[in-house]
Amino acid sequence: MAGAVLGLWSSHGEGRFTYRTPEVLDRLRNSRQIAVRYVDSDGKPSMQYPWNPNGSEDAVAAISSDDGRHLAMMPHSDRSFLTWQWPDYPRDWSTENCASPWLKMFQNAYTWIEENSPRMNGH
Repeated sequence: MAGAVLGLWSSHGEGRFTYRTPEVLDRLRNSRQIAVRYVDSDGKPSMQYPWNPNGSEDAVAAISSDDGRHLAMMPHSDRSFLTWQWPDYPRDWSTENCASPWLKMFQNAYTWIEENSPRMNGH
């Protein structure tokens, strides 16, 4: 999903990312833990409403843990994984597909668990 620019529901202005010190944000940037950003119609990170609905610093919409196993995310991918739920389904895309691109995030998580969990791989 790297590099994808996808619409997503944001139900409210809560969930704003703030940082105790500028060093925290620098560490997240340097360790590539910023997983999702709010972007404008040109795909550029934005601090402006409506693209960044809560004014989240540095347009951060999601961060991951150091090891990449945990994700803290404000917008609601859980409300946009089917095409009829998706706020901005491109007109030139096939209407036969019932899943939006956000489903891939959940599929990736399941695949990771399948490949790394002793219960799932028979160990």
